[in-house]
Order: sequence, then structure tokens, then C-alpha cells
Amino acid sequence: MQEMVSDLVIIGGGPGGYVAAIQAAKMGAEVVLVEKDRVGGTCLNHGCIPTKAFVHSAKVYKAMRRAEEYGCRAENIALDMEKVVMRKDRIVDQLVQGILYLLKKNRVKLLNGRGELLDNNTVSVEKDGEEIIIKSEKIIIATGSRSASLSIPGMNLPEVMDSRDALEMTELPERLLIIGAGVIGMEFAFIFNNFGVDVTVIEYLDRILVNTDKDISRRIKSIAQKGGIKIYTSSRVEEISKGPDRGCLVRFDSKGKKEELTANRVLVATGRVPCLEGLGIENTGIELNDDGRGIRVDERMETNVPGVYAIGDVTNRVQLAHVASYQGMVTAKNALGGDLKMDYRIIPNAIFTDPEIAETGISEEEAGKRGLEVEVSRFPFSANGKALTMGETEGFVKLVSEKKSRRLIGASILGVNATDLIAELALAIRNGLNVEAITDTIHAHPTTAEVIFEAALGLSGEAIHLAR
Repeated sequence: MQEMVSDLVIIGGGPGGYVAAIQAAKMGAEVVLVEKDRVGGTCLNHGCIPTKAFVHSAKVYKAMRRAEEYGCRAENIALDMEKVVMRKDRIVDQLVQGILYLLKKNRVKLLNGRGELLDNNTVSVEKDGEEIIIKSEKIIIATGSRSASLSIPGMNLPEVMDSRDALEMTELPERLLIIGAGVIGMEFAFIFNNFGVDVTVIEYLDRILVNTDKDISRRIKSIAQKGGIKIYTSSRVEEISKGPDRGCLVRFDSKGKKEELTANRVLVATGRVPCLEGLGIENTGIELNDDGRGIRVDERMETNVPGVYAIGDVTNRVQLAHVASYQGMVTAKNALGGDLKMDYRIIPNAIFTDPEIAETGISEEEAGKRGLEVEVSRFPFSANGKALTMGETEGFVKLVSEKKSRRLIGASILGVNATDLIAELALAIRNGLNVEAITDTIHAHPTTAEVIFEAALGLSGEAIHLAR
């Protein structure tokens, strides 16, 4: 047994944990980061980055099949999934090595092993058959989340997979059935549809991407169906069984009608749950949330146990990598004597469907529930010169402003570059800027950012490139 003493111990090296470690180290703390797998967590190794590598490969393949539209000729177009996966792995490896370099450069001690809380001030790490005991007055729990499982007969069949399995497939199925039309489900639906797979999505709720603006949800569903993705909403999968040709037979109830479909593979994409197993919560006085899912924290990300903090998906509050990273920075500062509070009012959300979706602030529907008098403006990408040159004209930007003050309070974008464009609107809403702050700012031409400028003009009924 080896014993250590540190200023701060962090359990989990994902986008929350490793950012917290670097932040604390930069402030002069002696930091130990415990990670049982590879640094970067699910986001880098099995989530955000790998899926975006797949997204881009799928878009390139789609563009190649549309080559004639751009005046290009391409023959014998084919997809090599083994090379797609290899490219994804190279990108992930490069980023992992980059994080390892940063940790070393900032003198963070990385322990590869499973961390367990022995009490409120002690962490045990099993590493290469040796137990390491770390004493620290400050601990940050950042163990992330895992794919949620469903209690459906047949879930253990080899043809049934989660998102992590899907990112390792080197052979494409002819038919793929996806259970769940949330962010993960719809991103994979568009990825595999663009790869040429016959995709069907089954969603329990009455619409897809239920947490997005209703106009966005309706339009992306229409785009998906137009592209060949079949979607069943208000539907519940009841059983998965062995089907013909080594595939699956999926039985489900769709709005009271019994249905069944065959598929070569089934992807379960029904959300994620916090990783608490084996953490040793029972050895401490740490309280969980009322529903028992996730660790309870206050505005400073501190648990009910002084000196013990929790960040990221393990808190089951906002399951986004960029939120976890921000929480990591805030928490590191608080653990070292600061008194910062998390501000969740303006969180940009990015969804990598085709086209992309991005939102921030409050929606038109939410504004109505709050009794706010608002003005709403929409501007289509089909009226944007840059989008036309790219052949990416689907979608629109939608802005919501408070009528009296003219402050921007919400924004939704469906279209090319949406996930990059949202930053301007998040900045504007976060700082309480009014419509004129955007319309009085010159936007470069030709760029997709002009859709924001035109939508802002539309809040005053003055959009230039849109007839009303």
C-alpha cells in the first residue's frame, strides 16, 4: 500500500475532471487526477468527438454522391467503414495525447485506476494490483455518465448496441433501427442515413428532439423524412427478438397499433445515467438528488459535505461537455478558496444533425409560459448567399426578443454552421444586449452569419433580403 497527501483529488478525467485539474494546477495546487480509463472521458473517447468524426465522413460521402450538382464528376463512389473508424481513432488519439501533455506540463499527477471514496477525505485507487491511499481536504467527483438501459425483452441480443458500439462498426448494416429520438438518436440517424443505411427511429414521446424549439423539431423531422429516415413517434418498443437473416424483429406499439419491423442492428439511444457504481458514496455523508439519480450540489458545485464537490454528468443536472468543463473551472477555484456560483441561464446547445441545430436562451414557448410579451423573427438559409453557394439551404434562424426592452432572450438555429453561429447569440443574450447591438454591427459578406443579422433586422420589420 502506498499513501499520498494532496491539495486536491479529482475522480474522473473527462471534460469536467481534467479541466478542473489543469485549472487548479495553474493556481498552484498539488493535484491528483484519478481516471480508470483514458483521459477525455466519454465525450472525447466515445461520444462528442468520435461522433463528429463520423458526421464529417458522412457529409463528405453525401457530397461525393451529389458531386454533379457542383459541376464535378465522381465515379465508383464507395465508403470504406474501416478507414472511417481508423480516422476517428486517429483524431481521438491525437486529442488524448494533447490532454496528457497538458496535464504533465501543469504538473498534475495522473493515476490510472479506479477511484473509491473511503471517507469524506480519503480516496483509494487500485493501480496495477497496488492500492494507493490519497488524503486530501478537497475532493471533486467527476465520474460522468453511462448509457441508460431499457427493460425490454431481447436487449441482450448481440445485434442490439449502444452508441459506443455503433462507433466501432466496420461493417454497415443494411437496415438500422434506433430506439430514441433525442440528441444521440437523431445524430446517429442522420450519420447512418448519409452513409446509405436504411434508418428507422422509434420515439416514445410525441415528437423528436423534444427539448428543442417546436418549430425546429417539426422542421428537422420533415427534413429527416424527406431524406429517407422513417420516424415513429408516440411509440413504445415492447420486444426485440431474433429475426430472419441474422437480424432482429422489433415489436412496438405505435399510437395504439401493434407494429413490427426487421433490422440488421438495433441502436439503443435513450439517454444516459450518472456513474455512481463503485464510487463509495455509501462510505461518506454525500447526499443524492431527490430522485436518487446524481449527486446533489449547491450553486458552488459543493455537496452537503464541506470540501467535497461534484461536477458534470454525475450531478444529473445538465449533461453537456461544455457545461462540465465550465463547472470544472468554477469548482477548482472554489475548492481553492473562491466563492463563485454557476450561472446556467445561457447555455448554448449544439446538435449535429444534418443540418445542424443550435439553441440558447429561452424558446418562444417558454417565454409564453413565463408571461413575457415577445417579438419573434425568422430568416431562412435559402435567402443567404453563402448557404446557396454551399448547396446548404435547409433551415432558418429564429430570434426571440422582449418586446418592451428589445433585449434578445432566445435564439434557435437550424442550418449549416448552426453550432458555430450560436456563439454570437449566446454572447448577446448573456450580456443583455438588445436587437440594435446586432443590427448596428457590420457582418461580413458573404457569410452564413448574415442570417443572424437579417433575423435581427426582422425584429423591427426591416429585413432586407426577405419579402414580407
